Amino acid sequence: MAVRLSAMNLMLGTLLLALASISTTSLAAKVIVGDSAHWTFGYNYTEWANKSSPFYQNDTLVFMYDPPNSTTFPHSVYLMKNLRSFLACDLRKAKLVANVLQGGGDGFEFVLKKRKPHYFACGERNGIHCSVGLMKFAVLPLRRCHG
Repeated sequence: MAVRLSAMNLMLGTLLLALASISTTSLAAKVIVGDSAHWTFGYNYTEWANKSSPFYQNDTLVFMYDPPNSTTFPHSVYLMKNLRSFLACDLRKAKLVANVLQGGGDGFEFVLKKRKPHYFACGERNGIHCSVGLMKFAVLPLRRCHG
């Protein structure tokens, strides 16, 4: 009887350890930016981000857009340095995270690794897509709580 209880305690302990070691990334979501509209000119991404929030640390944003061709405008994804550059669509200190070719197929994936504001914008046409085409949004990933 004592051996049987010891074996059950070992199994229970192993199960609890396995559950405790589940990474928060396994709980992370993959979110398509813009939903079915994808990453395109004229869609209000700030409104989309507000409706789609909250976002969490280790969630993945998927930017999907067509590669440039004769019928579509090229798009890109920039990570803006700060709120000021984001609001002004000032790309001078922004970091290119996906070029015009990376949004095709399954799209470009950006993992929200840090709990800090992330400011995204399309950098094409010298920021016109950002300023006039509404192709910008900000997210502040939250820490995922374990329930």
